[in-house]
Amino acid sequence: MRIAVLAAVLLLATACGPRRVQVGTSPTPTTTTPTTPAIAVQVTNNLQQAVNVYVVSGGNDTFLRQVKGNSSETVPIQGFASGMAVTIKAVTIDGVQTYSRPNVVLNGTYAFAVP
Repeated sequence: MRIAVLAAVLLLATACGPRRVQVGTSPTPTTTTPTTPAIAVQVTNNLQQAVNVYVVSGGNDTFLRQVKGNSSETVPIQGFASGMAVTIKAVTIDGVQTYSRPNVVLNGTYAFAVP
């Protein structure tokens, strides 16, 4: 019994002892100038309600962003190669109306007005 108690005390004493800690700073990040995305869609939403904007390729919808009603926003398109032909789609948040532009070739910024 004494050996078990002594072993427990030694275990606790070593577990709670001082630890070596190495402190440093993170590397300095490289500063870059903000740039316009290589591929984007300029959504002008003329509706009173917000729309969800999608890129459709191969039958798959990829959600980009929600754009508020009566506003305009540049939405970057990531994960798609320049030169791809896709459909740009906007769906009202109530799901009643869908607006789309088929065969949009991704290159630079594409202007998409709703409606």
